[in-house]
Amino acid sequence: MENQPKLNSSKEVIAFLAERFPQCFSAEGEAKPLKIGIFQDLVERVQGEMNLSKTQLRSALRLYTSSWRYLYGIKAGAARVDLDGNACGELDEQHVEHARKQLEEAKARVQAQREQQQAKKREAGEETAPRRPRRPKPSAEGEQPRKVRSKPAAGRAPSAERQPPRTQPVTDTAALQPGQSIKVTAGKSAMDATILEVTKDGVRVQLASGLAMIVRAEHLQF
Repeated sequence: MENQPKLNSSKEVIAFLAERFPQCFSAEGEAKPLKIGIFQDLVERVQGEMNLSKTQLRSALRLYTSSWRYLYGIKAGAARVDLDGNACGELDEQHVEHARKQLEEAKARVQAQREQQQAKKREAGEETAPRRPRRPKPSAEGEQPRKVRSKPAAGRAPSAERQPPRTQPVTDTAALQPGQSIKVTAGKSAMDATILEVTKDGVRVQLASGLAMIVRAEHLQF
């Protein structure tokens, strides 16, 4: 037992549970509603395995059941399952309604954060309107009028120095927090995502599609 590897994050614990109990837990896609009281069942079944503690199991369950893909699975007609995938009764209406509200609130928080970040970008990227050129004063006899600078030609691209960067790479994951909006880069494209957990191995994010993944800092941008 002492030589067993230790799971250091909730993400690793969830991956272990999905492999240990594939009929109950899943590492991706829509998740099945869990049996009420499944925490105690887990303690009894995996006690001593992978050096798991009750605190780790509780934290992993909290992260798993608060994910968007799990909340999507809490719907009318769905049945709860135990560790072996056996049905343990249908969901109560109040549980379905509670999950729906949690999902709506989570989406609203992400949208609000996204709009706030976009507003900050717009403020940072605002350029002062060009001043109108002054009309030349009537010149004294024999004095040449001053030349007036012409307006920039229409369609001329603004200077690259005046264009603010649209995104900034993440250099320190310590500044990231769960629930924060982030962009995940893949090649030349960037996808909107929400931070679920920050670990020493990377940052666990959830895409708008509901897919959760672990991403290294160099693939993240504000």
